[in-house]
Amino acid sequence: MDIYGERGAMNRRDFLVRTGLALSAGLLAADFPLSKVLAGPAQPAKLNTWEAVRDQFQLSRDVIHMSCFFLASHPTPVREAIEVHRRGLDENPMGYWLDHREKLEASVLLAAADYLAASPTDIALTDSTTMGLGLLYGGLKLRKGQGVLTTIHDHYSTELSLRLRAERTGASIRQIPLYQKLETVSREEIVETLVKAVRPQTRIVAVTWVHSSTGLKLPIREMADALAKINASRAEGDRVLLCVDGVHGLGVEDVTMQGLRCDFFIAGAHKWLFGPRGTGLVWGHPRAWPVATAIIPTFNFEAYRIWMKEVQPKEIPFGAIMTPGGFHSFEHRWALAEAFRFHQTIGKARIAERIHALNRQLKEGLLQMKHVTLITPLAEDLSAGIVCFEVEGQKPQQVVDHLRQRRIMASVTPYATQYVRLAPSLLASPEEVEKTVQELRK
Repeated sequence: MDIYGERGAMNRRDFLVRTGLALSAGLLAADFPLSKVLAGPAQPAKLNTWEAVRDQFQLSRDVIHMSCFFLASHPTPVREAIEVHRRGLDENPMGYWLDHREKLEASVLLAAADYLAASPTDIALTDSTTMGLGLLYGGLKLRKGQGVLTTIHDHYSTELSLRLRAERTGASIRQIPLYQKLETVSREEIVETLVKAVRPQTRIVAVTWVHSSTGLKLPIREMADALAKINASRAEGDRVLLCVDGVHGLGVEDVTMQGLRCDFFIAGAHKWLFGPRGTGLVWGHPRAWPVATAIIPTFNFEAYRIWMKEVQPKEIPFGAIMTPGGFHSFEHRWALAEAFRFHQTIGKARIAERIHALNRQLKEGLLQMKHVTLITPLAEDLSAGIVCFEVEGQKPQQVVDHLRQRRIMASVTPYATQYVRLAPSLLASPEEVEKTVQELRK
């Protein structure tokens, strides 16, 4: 795979040398699977049926799980990897860390890069979406007069991260609605609204790919293409950079970073991807990374060489510099590679098709009920894996409580305007979706 796409190739050896990971020939193995690092578990041989996929999880069978996007249950390879690393750290903390930390972190970056079709040196590892948003927005380099354009639809974490940055720097922040009415929203309206809101001083556009408040999915590629036309006549330091909170698209949609064409992509890996709890990433285009400033020192191997005056900071990849240092829950971070491989084994296109099919079944079932108002767009190009709705005469929490009493896990959107929220993932079945619809029909 050409991990740099249009920007030229960087092979695995170059990556390891640049990130200080080329310590032995053993590190240059193709994928660093856990089974080659230790006598540990191997990837499941066959995930060719949805029941086989479901069998990889210890989710209770007497509950219909319609909120797996909230916090992941770990599949077998992730769960076993965590236990292998935990056992190693418990038996010999320093020895295990010294022997394996670099090759295991390299394994995670390579697996993430393969999944995103990106360069591993452009990826920073984090603990969550919120951490990623705080790291990126908290260190933005904005010249006097430059500002941020965001929307009224974004999550609290985006809004507060930007507001805190504005308070420290005096940067301007504008919030806009991207559409007039959700029931009539279109991709064209969203793109046109965004373009009209961009001003000469706009440097950052911060949006959310899939809104957890309504289930609306933004046309990120079209938005990026529209901003590219604006940037064509701008100097490099004035280009509009598109930053995307992508947590509810990662692990759902069959896309790559080159396909989305945004400048920054921030996501937790412990939701739709079923990664270890407490993991996430920030990807940045090499052209965009210079606008970011690290606010937490990294523990990357090369960082010590900077400290020892052996190399200059500019020689270190931004992904490494932006990865927070300190001591993490290493057994979880190092097991993240298995989550990416698990999804790749199933197939990204196959996963996207399954999730969209289940959500289409749910939305069509809700539309048949007079006492239910569907909020999420029916069109699949404007929705992903989250379905929001209202039930006449019932508060959202009442509906969620009613469903939970019948062992169906739903949630309420944590926003000023609240809806009932269901999210069939690839761990749900058509039969479970139908049971949920039948319960709501009552």
